[in-house]
Amino acid sequence: MTPDPLAPLDLAFWNIESAEHPMHLGALGVFTADSPTAGAHAADLLAARAPAVPGLRMRIRDTWQPPLALRRPFSFGGATREPDPAFDPLDHVRLHAPTTDFHARAGLLMGHPLERGRPPWEAHVLPGADGGSFAVLFKFHHALADGLRALTLAAGILDPMDLPAPRRRPEEPPRGLLPDVRGLPGKLRGALSDAGRALDIGAAAALSTLDVRSSAALTAESSGTRRTAGVAVELDDVHRVRKTVGGTVNDVLIAVVAGALRRWLDERGDGSEGVAPRALIPVSKRRPRTAHPQGNRLSGYLIRLPVGDPDPLSRLGTVRAAMDRNKDAGSGRGAGAVALLADHVPALGHRLGGPLVGQAARLWFDILVTSVPLPSLGLRLGGHPLTEVYPLAPLARGHSLAVAVSTYRGQVHYGLVADAKAVPDLDRFALALAEEVETLLTACGP
Repeated sequence: MTPDPLAPLDLAFWNIESAEHPMHLGALGVFTADSPTAGAHAADLLAARAPAVPGLRMRIRDTWQPPLALRRPFSFGGATREPDPAFDPLDHVRLHAPTTDFHARAGLLMGHPLERGRPPWEAHVLPGADGGSFAVLFKFHHALADGLRALTLAAGILDPMDLPAPRRRPEEPPRGLLPDVRGLPGKLRGALSDAGRALDIGAAAALSTLDVRSSAALTAESSGTRRTAGVAVELDDVHRVRKTVGGTVNDVLIAVVAGALRRWLDERGDGSEGVAPRALIPVSKRRPRTAHPQGNRLSGYLIRLPVGDPDPLSRLGTVRAAMDRNKDAGSGRGAGAVALLADHVPALGHRLGGPLVGQAARLWFDILVTSVPLPSLGLRLGGHPLTEVYPLAPLARGHSLAVAVSTYRGQVHYGLVADAKAVPDLDRFALALAEEVETLLTACGP
């Protein structure tokens, strides 16, 4: 297998990472167990299955070849994704001592960067102290996979499922060293269109920084430590709110975050009056059930969360209107689409400018709220059913809290990652999410 150059956005994620700000995403899955040895058996299964999943054998290697070596004009100073000849699954699957608190252990593990010299992923098996459950924390570097791709990789080492075969994209013909002149007019038009879109995105991002009213609780100086928490709410309750008020399930889930932030800020004494933090809502540009091998395919929407609004239904209406405006404009334009600008930066620019880009995240948005889709089919490991799954997003420099959401088997799981020193009361915010769902149900009436 020949080395595959990292796409621009993958390269950006690879280069903005630091020891204090690891750029891996994760998922904490909780499984029922029929014996105290179920966790150890699960770890053996994961290690045995990992070599058969090609994406798990891929390491990322920095490159300094001349541009023509990779046949891409801006590849100098980039990186490639290639098989690791020394791949050993035992380096990536680890069995831990039994614990009474899966999230407490996951928080400590999420603060440790992945080793960059080998395939950047890990699976940590956490047996429950009571012997009735175990958890698995999957970690994938964002340069290796986005949320959908990470789900595919993790599913590859769980018990097999009978899923529809993915649709494969047609193979592209090999490219020569010189461009085909017949395609130049179309390429020129595309380049001009891309340049115009880049200017639109840049201007929107600049305007989004004006008149910002956030909270110090969301943008405190990072300590490099991590804490995780999670809460599950009933999907039927979310649907009831949606059917009563309108909009989408995602609108309701975002509005729940806004209401929980209000409740949490007021209770901790920070105050919510006038607060409207900018939430980045990632948007996947990956087509469902396609077999695109690797890489991130992401854009995003940017909205102001109406935290300062005391009316729960008004908050939901504001979120719905903002998301409708974003959808009408499309995911290729607007301040939330800054990730697309990575395509306009040469590899060496990512290499040299990565640290500066990482520091600028707080200028762009205040909190990440992302959704990770999961299959409706029940997942298992060693025959043990997966009962809960909490997605965990990376925490950008200068940010104190990131929220990820997944829907699985009739429940909505909110996975929370926070700076451990800036947000010691993360469990209270998790509880506020559940309380906000109840508040919305009450506001909707019987």
